[in-house]
Amino acid sequence: MTAMSTRKPDEPAASELGIAEQVALYQREFPTVDPQVETIVSTLSRLSRRMNVAYSRQLAVLGITSAEWEVLKALVFAGSPYRLGPGDLAKRLGLTPAAMTHRIDRMVADGLVTRERDEANRVRVIIELTETGRDKWLELMRMAAVFEADLLQDITGDDRGALSAMLGRMLRRIERSQPDALGRTEDLD
Repeated sequence: MTAMSTRKPDEPAASELGIAEQVALYQREFPTVDPQVETIVSTLSRLSRRMNVAYSRQLAVLGITSAEWEVLKALVFAGSPYRLGPGDLAKRLGLTPAAMTHRIDRMVADGLVTRERDEANRVRVIIELTETGRDKWLELMRMAAVFEADLLQDITGDDRGALSAMLGRMLRRIERSQPDALGRTEDLD
């Protein structure tokens, strides 16, 4: 039996400072930091991390990895009949062909996709989403929709529109200043 936590849902974990405490420490060490900016950025960062953990848990329930999810999503986005060549998949996901091949190998073994020769061009290989792969994609979308509705339950109507517009402006600004980033940091290693 596990012990029940006495921490309130809106309190940070014991090893994590609250946002206000974190900002106060930033100000102590770097007095010219704008506390409003730092509060927004720190909150967005923490929100992103926690959302990623929640989505990873949902993926684990379905027995797929976030890497596999990205392939399923790319195939679904390609539209019916949910087929792409491995090179197209690699390009869309920012992967090397070798990394894509390894990912596809695992997914074929798990029955999420098939790999067949293109009848029109026997040199070309086609990766196609299976019914199992599509079912997993749909189930994760259902799970995510419930999580996201709960996450946004306190933000309604015009506030959602305003938040969406503000976040969109922030995203466009960073995409202009970091056009090659795509959320990946491999080039920083």
